[in-house]
This record gives sequence, C-alpha cells and structure tokens, in this order.
Amino acid sequence: MTVLSVKSDATGDELERFDDHEAIARRLTAIGVTFEHWGARATLPPDAGEEDVIAAYREEIDRLDRRFGFESMDVVSLAPDHPDRLELRDKFLSEHTHADFEVRFFVDGSGLFCLHAGDRVFVLLCEKGDLLSVPANMTHWFDMGERPDFKCIRFFTKPDGWVGDFTGSDISERFPSYDEFVAS
Repeated sequence: MTVLSVKSDATGDELERFDDHEAIARRLTAIGVTFEHWGARATLPPDAGEEDVIAAYREEIDRLDRRFGFESMDVVSLAPDHPDRLELRDKFLSEHTHADFEVRFFVDGSGLFCLHAGDRVFVLLCEKGDLLSVPANMTHWFDMGERPDFKCIRFFTKPDGWVGDFTGSDISERFPSYDEFVAS
C-alpha cells in the first residue's frame, strides 16, 4: 500500500500520515511535488521488456511527454538477487538534489522516496502504479531496500539532469530505511 508519512526533520516524529492516493497527491502538491496513480491497460509478465512496458502505459506516457517534453526514457529493473544491489542502493541513500526534476513511475515493486522540504521530511512508499515527480533542486534521498524488487520507467529532459549533487548532510541516517518503514 502506498503511504505518505510527514515527519519533523528535527525529531523524526510523525506529524501526518496518508494512505489514500488523492490525499497523498494533495499533500505533495503543496510542496511542488507531482504524484499520480496510473493503471495499466494490459497485464504484464514479470519478465516484460522495455518495449512491452512502454506500450502498456503509452497513453499516460504521451500525456506526460506533451506536458514536459522528455528527451528520453528508459525502464530500469532490479531484482533481490542482483549482484550489485548493495552498491546500487548506496548510490542515492544520502540527501541530494538534481539539476533536473526527477520523474519515476513504478511499473512493479516499490521504493522509498524521502523528500526534505522546509522543516519536514515527506517519507513516501511508492508502489506499483505510482508516479512521482520531484522538482529540480529539492533535497531528497531514495532507498530501494536491502533486497530491491522493482521496475520503473525513468523520464529525462536533460541527459545528465539525474546526476546527484550531494548535500553532505547526515539527515537520511536519522530516518527509517525502506526495510524499517515497510516493517512498521
């Protein structure tokens, strides 16, 4: 289940909690974040390739592309037995920003985005069907868990806009990991 937990950045105390897609979208819109939930037009097998995944969501992708003018997109997939899963997980566990906005659609599986806005951390467990667009320069981090299991469509307007600019803050270490959040 998709969940948004809004926490104090100073104490980590939960201030608000949402598990309804519309309520999550409204709350995230207030900080400039786009959140949508999409349904597929076709059932995809677990081993569906990039072409099949994009075809299943073509209508939504085209609508999004008309709005933002993406230069490219790809489908990324990680399984619990991937040999580089820990290295890939560590890549974006620390607070960072991007020069471009970050757009991800979860075709399958889940991941935990933590968005740091003002004095709040918005901890969002994204699952199948969730689309998230994090504005350029918004501090955040992403945790796919110790045994990642997801497939996402990534959208890009700049070839290098997704490269992380790390803040040096240790704030991400003071908030629940993906595995801790899912277990609670």
